[in-house]
Amino acid sequence: MTFHAVAAPVGVREADLRYTAECARIDAFVRERAGSPFHLAAWSRAVEQGCGQRARYLVAERADGAIAGVLPLTEIRSRLFGRALVSAGFAVGGGVLGDAVEPLASGAWALAERLGIAEVELRGGAVPTGWTVDDATYLGFARPLAADDEAELLAIPRKQRAQVRRALGLDLTIAAGRDRAALAEHHRVYAESVHHLGTPVFPAALFRAVIGSMDADVLTIRHQGMAVASVLSLYADGTVYPYWGGGRAAARGLRANDRMYLALMSHARARGCTRFDFGRSKAGTGAAAFKKNWGFEGTPLAYAKRSVGAARAVNPLDSRYAAKVALWKRLPLPVATAIGPWISRGLG
Repeated sequence: MTFHAVAAPVGVREADLRYTAECARIDAFVRERAGSPFHLAAWSRAVEQGCGQRARYLVAERADGAIAGVLPLTEIRSRLFGRALVSAGFAVGGGVLGDAVEPLASGAWALAERLGIAEVELRGGAVPTGWTVDDATYLGFARPLAADDEAELLAIPRKQRAQVRRALGLDLTIAAGRDRAALAEHHRVYAESVHHLGTPVFPAALFRAVIGSMDADVLTIRHQGMAVASVLSLYADGTVYPYWGGGRAAARGLRANDRMYLALMSHARARGCTRFDFGRSKAGTGAAAFKKNWGFEGTPLAYAKRSVGAARAVNPLDSRYAAKVALWKRLPLPVATAIGPWISRGLG
């Protein structure tokens, strides 16, 4: 299917990610333009495989066939949260990559209209003309990695550094891997962590699909043989992205999350990484404060939307969800873990 660009020397089409050559061509462009892991074809395919939400990857090409820009879209369908085209689905980034901003934005909206979808959300990238921009909700946190472990400690502000040094003196062990056992252990920890926050856990199938198709691994902190904190991280172009992480109730007293992120910095450095991307957090939250305490400065993230009528409401901090979040926290963990993936796969 081809979308005709308006007043631009490019055409926009939907890529077929079933073909290896198509994916390789897209990925080469993403790496050339220093895109995020969420622009890679593998991310869209993993989301489709793990959450059942269809990839709708748009490519803008010049008359000579050269790629001018890409836009990884996910068609989100949910009985609870409605429908939307999101770039990129289940990602903190995405948006248009390359020079063809207006043609790709027009192509995305044309696709939404054809599918009967009333909303398109672009997470990052250039903002198309006339789209609504939210640059107040989320902050991004990233900085270079220090030269070694001791320099990394010194890069952490004094008060937080004391907590990290305390964690170094506790009986905690570190394990890194990417096999099914490591993933299953990680998902159990992550499920308990997000249940404590009152949000549904993502499907384990999504984590398996990401590990199976991308440069990613799991780092877990154990105390007396039991996993207390765990994080699934992505690696791309010298940057480590700790993406899905959390800890059990015991993690707080053991400072296990502090130990985990320091260990991840060392682990990533050994893999050749020079930059640590702590991901996004909502402004004014405890998560944002935690990252700032580690010496990361928050940078506003600009998300652009175009919609007909009211936009989807999927922010758990929205006052409309307060009662539901409180109820979710009271559910038994096994029940929340069982039904959570059915809900979360519609969030996007």
